[in-house]
Amino acid sequence: MDVLMLSRLQFAAATLFHFLFVPLTLGLSILIAYMETRYVRTGDETYLSMTKFWGKLFLINFALGIVTGITLEFQFGTNWSRYSAYVGDIFGSLLAIEATAAFFLESTLIGVWVFGWHKISKKAHATVMWLVAFAGNLSAVWIIVANGWMQQPVGYAIRNGRAELTDFFAVVFNKFAILQFFHVIAAAYIITAFFVMGISAYHLLKKQHVDFFIRSFKAGLVFGLVSAIFIVLEGDMHAVHVTRVQPAKLAAMEAHWETTTRAPIHLFAIPDEKNEKNKIEFISIPGILSFLGYHDFNARVKGLKDFPREERPPVLLSLLSFRAMVALGTLFPLLMIYGWYKRNRLVQSPLYLKIMVFSIPLPYIATELGWVLAEVGRQPWIVYGLMKTSDAVSPVAASQVGTTLAAFVLIYGLLGITGFYLIAKKAKAGPDPGPAGSGWS
Repeated sequence: MDVLMLSRLQFAAATLFHFLFVPLTLGLSILIAYMETRYVRTGDETYLSMTKFWGKLFLINFALGIVTGITLEFQFGTNWSRYSAYVGDIFGSLLAIEATAAFFLESTLIGVWVFGWHKISKKAHATVMWLVAFAGNLSAVWIIVANGWMQQPVGYAIRNGRAELTDFFAVVFNKFAILQFFHVIAAAYIITAFFVMGISAYHLLKKQHVDFFIRSFKAGLVFGLVSAIFIVLEGDMHAVHVTRVQPAKLAAMEAHWETTTRAPIHLFAIPDEKNEKNKIEFISIPGILSFLGYHDFNARVKGLKDFPREERPPVLLSLLSFRAMVALGTLFPLLMIYGWYKRNRLVQSPLYLKIMVFSIPLPYIATELGWVLAEVGRQPWIVYGLMKTSDAVSPVAASQVGTTLAAFVLIYGLLGITGFYLIAKKAKAGPDPGPAGSGWS
């Protein structure tokens, strides 16, 4: 493989691994803040135990996210130096804001929260956790704004052979970034909900700490139900905008080759990219793709043949990632709605509890597939319509990237095994048997 493919694989591996930890940080911080606030308001020690139990899992997850995130950003200098040189005036400023204004704030506040037990008042301690949640989600804003600019570049001018920032607010309020942010945040909250519900279901099946985990399950259920319904509605708006600014991605998502009105979707299709057609098309529904992209069953949808071959995204990977993501995204609200129906009879619903235990990985998979679609569907552009990925890679030897890729896979593999083992161990152990007010001991 050449240096371009190896660099893409390395960045993809690092990004996908890092994003196994980011969503849980974003969502779990909110639920923990809610639990601690309930303790402060009611004095109910169960909520304090919940805060500390889920807080330990949060901290393990947060630590893993830090380690993987730091190494990820270094790749913009090592593997993508030409990209950094060309658009660093815009992209670099956004990453700098994320690090200085959000990440350091979040890290400092987490330190206060961890070491502040019995040193600051209960209300102040709960407030700190709300600030942690705010800072974490603020950090996500800047990362998504940076990625949103890559998807739809705005607010820049080409000067001195590079892209320079001309309108900071146009970049920040880029519609693609706004829609992407809400999509990613809702997905993160769904991951959190399934994580909390799945672990709670595990203990309820064993009839351990029943009151504790029924409360935890219900908190995750409400959080997830709202998020799952929201992401369906937001996903529709996101699809319409993608159709307008990245029409090749829409065509690749549905293996749509010919420009046509009343464009159909195929419930099952196998694309043949070499011959510019689908080998198999099974159950075609006319007009649905037109409606998906334009909210008009008779709209004209541009086909892949109208784009130069060298500017088409990989069709099969785009198609499969989109279909799997949508299928899972349809399943989540159904599981949540059924859980709402069963919320007062959870212990008497062992089959549903088992399903929720085994469903913990599903929103992780859906979110990773979403990022695959977002990034692969943008190809061959690293900045859509402005800079191709092949022009962004560093002038280094393929052997160098191959070595670092192997090292990343090995180190991240060991780190992942260790991290998930610790999370699983703490999750299975359940809340501490001692008094809730005894700190972290």
